[in-house]
Order: sequence, then C-alpha cells, then structure tokens
Amino acid sequence: MGLLFSPRCHSGGGLRPVSCLRRSAADPSTIAASQTLDAVHIRRAAEIAELSAGLTSPHPNFGCVIANGRDVAGEGFLYAQGTKCAELQAVEAAGERCRGATAYLNLEPGDCYADHTPVSALLKEALKSCLVVNAPLLYRAAYRLPFSILKYAMTLDGKIAASSGHASWVSSKKSRNRVFELRARSDAVIVGGNTVRRDDGHVPVRIVMSQTLDLPEDANLWNISDAYTIVATQRGARKKFQQVLASKGVEVVEFDILNPRELMEYCYDRGYLSVLWECGGNLAAPAISSGIIHKVWFTVSYPGLCICCSKNNRGVNAPSPVGELGMVEMSQAFNLLDVSYEQIGTDMLISGFLLPIPDLSPVVPSADKVLALDPATWDSYGAFSNFSPHPPEEAARIGRSVQRKYPNLVHPKWDSLKIDVMYRALKRKFSMYTHLNSLLLSTAGSVLVEASPHDLFWGGGRDGEGLNYLGRLLMQLRSEILEERANLQLCKEVNVPDSRGEVCPSVRT
Repeated sequence: MGLLFSPRCHSGGGLRPVSCLRRSAADPSTIAASQTLDAVHIRRAAEIAELSAGLTSPHPNFGCVIANGRDVAGEGFLYAQGTKCAELQAVEAAGERCRGATAYLNLEPGDCYADHTPVSALLKEALKSCLVVNAPLLYRAAYRLPFSILKYAMTLDGKIAASSGHASWVSSKKSRNRVFELRARSDAVIVGGNTVRRDDGHVPVRIVMSQTLDLPEDANLWNISDAYTIVATQRGARKKFQQVLASKGVEVVEFDILNPRELMEYCYDRGYLSVLWECGGNLAAPAISSGIIHKVWFTVSYPGLCICCSKNNRGVNAPSPVGELGMVEMSQAFNLLDVSYEQIGTDMLISGFLLPIPDLSPVVPSADKVLALDPATWDSYGAFSNFSPHPPEEAARIGRSVQRKYPNLVHPKWDSLKIDVMYRALKRKFSMYTHLNSLLLSTAGSVLVEASPHDLFWGGGRDGEGLNYLGRLLMQLRSEILEERANLQLCKEVNVPDSRGEVCPSVRT
C-alpha cells in the first residue's frame, strides 16, 4: 500500500534511517489540498513502479517519488534483481533537494514498521492504484499460485475462430501491440495443443499444456533460441517424442495428473509471479473452474466480424473463448470486479478481476505477545527482497539462456574448467555446513545421481542417458572426506606428529 515518508539526507549524500511522516492538526481545507497533492505523487509512484514489470519477478513493482510540494526532486524504481533500491535511486537523483522533502512510495520500505497513519489520509483511488500495480505479488502471496490472466480476442458475436479452426487476426494491429506488452510482463505464457498447431507464433517463456503430446514434430515453437519452451504432459505420453523434444532443448515435465491447478502449483514452485493464458476455450474452461484464473483481459472486434451472421449460418459451431463451465442458471455466472473499458483503434479492450485483490495488511501483535512465525506463510523465493535464489531447474534455464544470449561473457575455456570450478565450490560448501557433510557421508556405499531430466551434463537425464558429472563429483568428495577421516583415525592410533609438529592433521567435520 502507498505510504508517505520523510527521508533525511546529509551533505555526504548518504541515507539516514527513514522516519514515518505524521500530520498535525490543521485547517480542514489545507488538509484536503494536501491530501489531493499526496494522492497525485502516490499515483506517480505507482506509475513508475509499473516500469519494474517483467524485470524483477518474483519481486514487487516498487517505485519512489521525492517531492517538495508540487516540485518532483527525484524518482526511482527497482529495475533488476540486486540493484539499488527505489528509495536510494530517488534520493541520489534529488541530491540536496531532498532536504525537507517527502518520499512517496507504492510499498512500505523495509526499514519502516507498522505506522499506517499516513495511509488513512490518502484517497481511495490512490490506494487502489498501489494495490493494482502489485496485484501479481498479492495474489501469489495470498493463494500460493502465480497471478494468472486469461487473454483472448473475439468477434462481435463472441467467436475466436471460424468453425474450421481458422483464426487469422481477430483484433487490430494496435490491440495486438498491447498483447505484446502484456506478454512481456509475464513470466510464462500457457497455450494448449490446438494453439500450438494453429498459431505458430512468438511468445516469451512458453508452456505448452498437452495430455497426449499429440503435437507436430516441426514447429517454430520448438526453436528455443527465441524463447525457452516447457511442455507439460501426462506421465508416459509419447516417450520417443519426448526424447525428440529434449534433443531440441525443450524441457518436458510429466505430471501424474495434468490439470490447470497442478500446473500452476508447479509454476509457483519455479518462482513464477505472473502467467498469461493464451489458449482456446477447451482449456480456458477448466482453468476458470479450478479457480486459478484471477483476471480476464479480452478485446472485442468493434465494429467487428460476425461469424454467426455469415452466409448459410456456418458460424454456429465456431469456437468460443470459454468452453462449457457446467452452468445451468444465469445466477451461476461469474461477476467481473473493477471492470475497465478502453477503446483501442476499432477494438474495445475489456478487463476485470474474477477474484478480488487480496487484503494482506499485516496484523501487528501486541507487545506482550510473541509472534509465532509459520514458515508456510513465507515466500520461499524472497519476493520482498531485491535478490532471490531460483529453484535448480529454473536457475539452470536462466543460466543457459544468458549464456546463449551473451556468449562473449563466457570464459573461452569454460568447458574444460567448469568441472574443476564446480568441485572446488562443492568442497567449500560441504566444509562450511556440517549438516550437509553428515548427509553426504550417510550415503556411503550408494551411487549418487543428480536427478535432473533436462541437464544431460551435470544430471543423469530422464532415462539415465546423462553424464551425471555432479553425482560423480559428490561421490569423489565423499571418498576424499572418508579417506581423511580414516587417516585421522590411524594417526591417532600411532600418535605420529606431522611436518608441522601436530600429532594429527585437521580434518573436515
């Protein structure tokens, strides 16, 4: 939520602790004018926070405006993981002009606690802007699922394609440009099997959902040089075709039961914040029914095509954007919340929420109570920090993508050096954390395999075809530690000093 804070600067240009701003009693007209100006700056903070979208996931969109009255002295927003926070950017931009000014933020800064007095003075629309700009974060935190938007374009009579399946372009070029912007703000775009076969286009990180893997072997979608592609399918479906996809660099993920909710839980575990659904009605319906679609975003061709009005009325069987939902009465229909309308060229863009934006205002315990922290309530990927570890598969995907995009940054002899670098990193890690050391030693006598079905160098592959170098290095390290312990025991038994005069050398514990 949006708060006002007064930053204090000194001549050195650094930051002192941020203190919350409290308003004293004043003339009502003065307070009203001040509230209006506050709301303007808060909305501006929300606007620049939106520049973070697609760059800092799964972290929130964060913006800061430093102003003295109507004069804006500095602005900043979080533009990448590990970068300067928005407040520091804004203060550095403002310089000496930040003295006596006010900082406006769309989120609470990390160093300010529990004072919601400034919030109560803000206008409703300004508060709403601050919630909407970080709706994906709020939905993810509340439902433990990525924020999902169902997007489609339809004709004036509610069709997305002809009865033959031919879709072409229903919306105008201006509307499609808005779709590109929406895709760029998403961590993943989900399509169904029919969409793959009929709409071979470019999307960012792509997830194809197909139970049977009845998909063409040749498609632009399998070219991962443009964007990484994940195929979600039922366990055991078309094993040979899975191997073909793996050879192209496509990641195949098998599910015991493949449905929209299981897939979204998997995306949550991978750290995804926002997901765009660009699928047909047969997949859109179960996605809505399972409660994982949070917002609908669609364009209507206006004045549009009218398939059902075509000659011979052949458009009656043309596909609709949402399939059968099992509703028998109009009272069962979904009501969109916070609906907005925007005319884009000749089209009408309509959007609204299927579920209200969660209210995650913190409950501050009284001083005489000890807050019991429930680990299940915390985001394991640190969404409120500006850096977060990714799950192994996602981290590997990001690494491979960056390596392909910036080959000049890779050490020229990396292929011959990476095994030694990995081994040194493992030795350091297992020497620092004794519980990991004990866990490794408890596997003595067992063969260790890195269970990565997609990394055929470090992992064992899907069917044991991988080189399993990480497993090999772990077994090598295990042998080395066990040998050191055996030597230590022997040394203690014979009581022979080493070259430094010590009776027994040190050993990793």
